[in-house]
Amino acid sequence: MATETRTTQGAPPPGGVSFSLSDPTFRAVVYQILVVGAVVLVGWFLISNTLDNLARRSIATGFDFLEREASFGIGESLIDYSPKDSYGRAFLVGVLNTLKVSIIGIILATIIGTIVGVARLSSNWLIAKLASSYVEIIRNLPPLLQLFFWYALVSETLPPVRQALNPLPGVFLSQRGLWVPVPDTNPVWGYMGIALLVAIAAAWGVSRWAKARQARTGQPFPAGWTGLGLIVGLPLLTWIAGGAPLAMDVPRLAGFNFVGGAAISPEFFAILTGLTLYTAAFIAEVVRSGITAVNWGQTEAARALGLPSGPTLRLVILPQALRVIVPPLTSQYLNLTKNSSLALAIGYPDLVSIANTTLNQTGQAIEGVTMIMGTYLVISLSISLFMNWYNKRIALVER
Repeated sequence: MATETRTTQGAPPPGGVSFSLSDPTFRAVVYQILVVGAVVLVGWFLISNTLDNLARRSIATGFDFLEREASFGIGESLIDYSPKDSYGRAFLVGVLNTLKVSIIGIILATIIGTIVGVARLSSNWLIAKLASSYVEIIRNLPPLLQLFFWYALVSETLPPVRQALNPLPGVFLSQRGLWVPVPDTNPVWGYMGIALLVAIAAAWGVSRWAKARQARTGQPFPAGWTGLGLIVGLPLLTWIAGGAPLAMDVPRLAGFNFVGGAAISPEFFAILTGLTLYTAAFIAEVVRSGITAVNWGQTEAARALGLPSGPTLRLVILPQALRVIVPPLTSQYLNLTKNSSLALAIGYPDLVSIANTTLNQTGQAIEGVTMIMGTYLVISLSISLFMNWYNKRIALVER
């Protein structure tokens, strides 16, 4: 008896590929090609239209302007800068100032947020209510308003430079900021920095070795005290070997401002304090939710073993809570970094402020905005990659 072979409508023939729109796979490929083509077409239209308009108005394009003299000063810089330097160097100053605020702010916000988040779960009624009040008040105030508050607190309440407060020898506090003594220039400080990095690496290595040793033999090793000794002792020995220099560069009043020493400007204080406290309020809620996500049985088991509250939180609860805390914590780090652009409102020379001055002088608006977007994109992706790596590192490994 002859058998009749029937092919389902729309299905690809055996051993071949169907090019009919009734085939879901082929249809999906066609739709994706059309979407990509539409995006490319729209992008081409926007770029060509922009270039035509720029050429019609005789506006130069490109990044050659970065090599021209900037001709404007910058109040704060981590590297040497003068108005005779190029726009490219001025832009680098802005990037470094943004990174300074972001890195210090992330560290401080993490510390404050963790403390407040743990305090919200405290059995002490007063501590828990104070922490809760801080979170609810700070989170519901616009960050820009908080920056204005902290800036006004310094610039309006502190005395002028000639009547500056002198709480400690060599320390001055005025409307121009906080001036403190710093060690005088000496090569030994650079060597101490290298010694500190070596000590941190050695402390990390000792910690890993101690954990492996304890897992293998069950015998603990004082890795914490050993690491602390390395971090303090190695730079100290380097300082002694370098002649133990004690010379200090002390601030002194010269004209209408102080010279010498190191200064914390009102603008830097305002942007750092405002962003740190604002972000810490959100981090506190992240920490609180992460701790409450850990099963209460873990705490009971730790207490049954005789662990006090402190070690229970540090050794049992927080390591498990980190797996819940890290993903939303990444978002808060990104928010703090991007919110640093609010520094423009109080005069801190960050990336956006310097780029805005540059594009106003050169007319290279498209290039300036592109550089701002690209820089924030690189910084944000770097933070995300690091936090994703750390999240993967602490994740539970299933058998």
